[in-house]
Formats: sequence, C-alpha cells, structure tokens
Amino acid sequence: MQLSASKNKKINDLFFFGQNKFRQLLPYQPSKISKPIHLDLFDSEKQIKQITSGIIATSFLFENGKVVQCLRERDSNQNPQEIPIENIKKISGGDYVFYPNDQVIQDIVSGFRSVYLLSEKGNVYGIGSNGYGQLGLGLIRKAEKPILMMENVSRIFSGNCSLVFLLNSNQELFVCGDNDSGQVGLGKSIKKDEINQIAHVKNIPKGKIIDIQTGWTHSVMLVEDENQNGTLYSCGDYQYNGLGNEDENAYEFTEIKSPLFENDNILEFRVGDHHTLILTSKGKLIGFGRNHHGQLGIGNTNIQSIPTQIQIPELLFDISSYHLSCGDATSFLYYSPVFSNLQIDLIKLFQRKEFCDISFKTKNENETIEAHKLILKYRLKDQKSKSKSI
Repeated sequence: MQLSASKNKKINDLFFFGQNKFRQLLPYQPSKISKPIHLDLFDSEKQIKQITSGIIATSFLFENGKVVQCLRERDSNQNPQEIPIENIKKISGGDYVFYPNDQVIQDIVSGFRSVYLLSEKGNVYGIGSNGYGQLGLGLIRKAEKPILMMENVSRIFSGNCSLVFLLNSNQELFVCGDNDSGQVGLGKSIKKDEINQIAHVKNIPKGKIIDIQTGWTHSVMLVEDENQNGTLYSCGDYQYNGLGNEDENAYEFTEIKSPLFENDNILEFRVGDHHTLILTSKGKLIGFGRNHHGQLGIGNTNIQSIPTQIQIPELLFDISSYHLSCGDATSFLYYSPVFSNLQIDLIKLFQRKEFCDISFKTKNENETIEAHKLILKYRLKDQKSKSKSI
C-alpha cells in the first residue's frame, strides 16, 4: 500500500462514532455522531497502543507507557489528564483504569466494580464487588483484598458488566455473575438471576475459543475450527437486539449468521453495553444492536437486529493493524500496530526526523514484514534542502 507524503506524516488513524461525551476531543460536533469521523488526538506525536471506554471516561494508552484519561462533558475535570504512572504495558477498564504492576501478574481484566488478576501460575484472584456474584464468592458481597477464585486458568473474559468467563488450559469454560438476561450461556433451565458460584458452561460450540466479549445483557464468543475459520456466537437478551440475529432470547451460545461473514475472516470484535462491532480481514466494519446515539456508525440511530455493514472513510494503513473499542454508547476504530522484536530493531535502525515506509520479506515465507505499518523515519528535510541547492 502506497501512502502519499501528507499521509506519511500521520502517526495515528482514529475514528469515533456514538455519543459525544468528550467535547474537549470533539468540539463543534453534535451530541450524536452517527457516522465515523476522524478524531485528532491531543498529542499526535505518540502512537496509540490501546483505548478503553466506559460510561464517564475514555482512557488512551500510548506506546511510551503513558495513559491519558478524558472525562465526559458534565464532569468537573474535562481536560485530558495524564495518569502519573510510567511504563504501563496494558490497561483495563473504562471509568477506572487498572494496570499490572507486578511481574507475577500475567494479566488484569476489569468488570463492573470488580477486578480479576491472573498470576503467572494460572491462578485467578478477584477483588471488588460481588453484588451479582461476579467473584464467585457466594453470599459475600465484596472482597477488599484479592481472593483466589480458580486455578489452572489461561484466559479471563469480562468487561463493563457484572460477570466473568474463565477458560482453563483444557479449553473448558466457566462463568459466574449476572444472569438476569441469560447472558452466562448456561441454558434456559437455569432460572437464577445471579450465578454466585463458579459454574461450568458445558453447551459451548466445538472449536477453540479465541475471545469472549461481554455487555450488560449479552455475551459474544469467537470460536475457530481446525482450519482457523472463525464463527461468532451470542447469548443473552434480545430486548436491544444485541444478539445479531432475529431469534428471541438465546440462553445458550447461538451462531450469528450473515452473508457479510462469507469468505472473510474476523480480525477482532468488541462489545459495548448493548451493541457489537466486528472488523474483518477484507476491511469490513460490521455492527448490530442498540444505536440510540449512533454508536453503530450507520448514519442513523435505528436499532439493527442483524449484522449491518458500516461505511468508514479510507484507512491510512493496512486493516490488520486496526482495533476496536466500545463503551456504553461510544465506539472507536483506531490504528495500533503490534511490533515484533525484528520490527522494533528496524524502527531503532531507521529512526530519523520524518516519515517513510519500506517493505520486504524474510527468509521465512510465513513472516512478511510490511514496514509501511511501522511509520519509520528518514531525512526528508535533508533531501529537500539538497534538491533546493541543485
């Protein structure tokens, strides 16, 4: 992909749509933004690494390990504020930012008023609210210190909601928390609004679980078959059409079917409170669910019960380096490349004063480095000055 000289000077490529809570970032824009628009960051010299969005705040993690948080318009502190912590590698949560600060903590995931810590030994510890049973501690309503929830865990899945899925090393799935809409996927026979003890989710699709995203009343799962073809499944409440199909409440994970997924691979998906966004390898952005603030980006505020393609402006970089972030009524599509060790060495080798792009293939045919994703620098000013002197 060839980039023009003007586009080469762009470090970040960021789109926003939905409820415009953050007027410091989006001045002169309406309260409801129903089509993706470019968002110019407060500091364009830093590469975005991760975005998390909640009800009252959105947080940006940059590649230099700094986090900047922006509060919604009606809160007293509206200007972007840098969190005084250095060398942060990952953040979790929307309104309250959590980050690993201990080498023994392999991962950290936040739910609604709860935090889950995964140790390097595969132990999961929970802290915070257990009001909906999301810590699996029975009738205990909160944990002020980390309490062991489960052992032999490989992945944690949660979000701005009151439930958590735990995947063990044998690809067995467990869950606890809010089940008011059947979003834990245990089946119609489970009548409980709260699952306050960790339960085994048995009726799950065959294949390898890649990711699970959770909203307030629904959950979405991505499963790969032996050919690495991904399929999406959902369970939960149909009230806001957050399941991606026209069936009524699905109490078990049910396949999301759409012609939009044919002959295409799912790169990533994210779930907001009541809406879902999906990014495919062919550059399609797809959404479904609640859309009262335009958070689906389809140009109106109508609910979409089935997957609907979203028209986005031209992307500056390869689609494989873009990511999604969903809040309660907000959506982000942003460029954030993941660098290999070799690519990091290339950046250090070629880092100069202005932007350029190169590409080449390594001896391993399966490893192709497209360095135009890296935004490498070179002496453009020197070249300009030499051309003027001729």
